[in-house]
Amino acid sequence: MKLTLTALAFAAVAAVPAFAAGDAEAGKKVFNQCQTCHAVVDPDGNVLAGKNAKTGPNLYAVVGRVAGSYPEFKYGEGILELNGTGYVWTEEDLAVYVQDPTKFLVEKTGDKKAKSKMMFKIKKAEDAANVAAFLVSLAPAATDAAAPAEGEAAPAEGEATN
Repeated sequence: MKLTLTALAFAAVAAVPAFAAGDAEAGKKVFNQCQTCHAVVDPDGNVLAGKNAKTGPNLYAVVGRVAGSYPEFKYGEGILELNGTGYVWTEEDLAVYVQDPTKFLVEKTGDKKAKSKMMFKIKKAEDAANVAAFLVSLAPAATDAAAPAEGEAAPAEGEATN
């Protein structure tokens, strides 16, 4: 019996695919689907990707940022519920989110009524991983972005940095 349970547990873990890091260059092409609603604009106002669309939030440094925290963007209730947990985007979870935003919010918040205002879905897991890698490639690493510049104070606890 022990052997059977161990074998079943191993099979279940082996059946779940590990996150495969995406290809940023391929993700640049996938992002063309996203630019109707999103842009990637750095702190100096340079548009790094997209057409400066404002339907969705700016995706600059989204990985490493608390979900639903981009200033002056009107988020839906589902993402704000996730924001209330202090959830911080990872590259892996961003790739999952873009495949089915509402399903992701339901799973992360535990609220079966959670919905995303983002209706678009990237169907292929590979494309989702690629677009997440592309977004990561356009911004400094989360630890770099969160670190204060020399001579500056660190943000207060609980204060959004992006």
